[in-house]
Amino acid sequence: MVLAAIPSPSRGVLHLGPLPLRAYAFMIIIGVIVAVWLTGRRLQARGVDPNFASDAGVGAVLLGIIGARVYHVLTSPQAYFGKNGDLVHVLYVWNGGLGIWGAVAGGALGVWLACRRAGVPFLLFSDAAAPGLIFAQAIGRWGNYFNQELFGRPTTLPWGLKIDPAHRPIGYEQYATFHPTFLYESIWDVAVGVTLLVIDRRARLGRGRLLALYIMMYTVGRGLIEALRIDDAEHFLGLRLNDWTSIVVFLGAVAMYLLIRKPVDRDVSPADATAAEPAEIAVAPAADDTGDEDGAPVTAAAVSGRIATEKPAGVTAPPAVDGGDESAVPGRGDG
Repeated sequence: MVLAAIPSPSRGVLHLGPLPLRAYAFMIIIGVIVAVWLTGRRLQARGVDPNFASDAGVGAVLLGIIGARVYHVLTSPQAYFGKNGDLVHVLYVWNGGLGIWGAVAGGALGVWLACRRAGVPFLLFSDAAAPGLIFAQAIGRWGNYFNQELFGRPTTLPWGLKIDPAHRPIGYEQYATFHPTFLYESIWDVAVGVTLLVIDRRARLGRGRLLALYIMMYTVGRGLIEALRIDDAEHFLGLRLNDWTSIVVFLGAVAMYLLIRKPVDRDVSPADATAAEPAEIAVAPAADDTGDEDGAPVTAAAVSGRIATEKPAGVTAPPAVDGGDESAVPGRGDG
């Protein structure tokens, strides 16, 4: 017995005067705006022009939509190449049917090309963009709600989604309410985005590690939610193709996270580094270009001193550090 349910919208088209606007497309547009805005702010905090977020976003959105549509068509071929399929429907993007993994691949290609042209490190941009991307996905999932698509198995839970008879899959015509998988994924995406922001604020990760965390967390949630879906999909060894994609991408993200090096000073606080620096400078012996004369390990201060001695002519060295040898290599105190 169904005690309550989430109603579905009666239509998926909004009208701005004479101009029709598909709710599915509107959700994507809102998601893109949020992603570009947040990415711009995070790029600015990393010393990059915030306007580059919108510059990169143009190519990312274009190639992302193309990639998303191609992935959907390849993983759901019956609707286009099957007995009752219609190939021209491949172009009907506004009716839904965008695969997230195709969007990620196409969008990543667009961003990489933009970063290459502008000389911005791709991993730096990716870390800045990760929270905005997952928030955009959370917003975009509401397009499925307006299209009454990609819902889960029948349910009598009070948050079940009521689906009109015209949108119920074959074999499920007698059921009225289904799991709102769009809502589950939207909530999960918001939780992932907030987690990424908190981690990025409190921990210092190597470039690309935040991107890897985003991928890992998203794929875990996507895999669990995918198990509820009943829409047509290609299967392989008992799993939906999207499940296999999630597994492969998750493992790739784990490898990426483990292979990327942490910042070299991750475990040294600024106070400790400042306190240790004068002592190192005071005792560091002069060294030639081949290494330390007495065989002692080369310290960071010694390396800094070598760099200082190689400054161009005309650069005045700072005064010697108190307590150090007056004959020490000039510039040793810069370390």
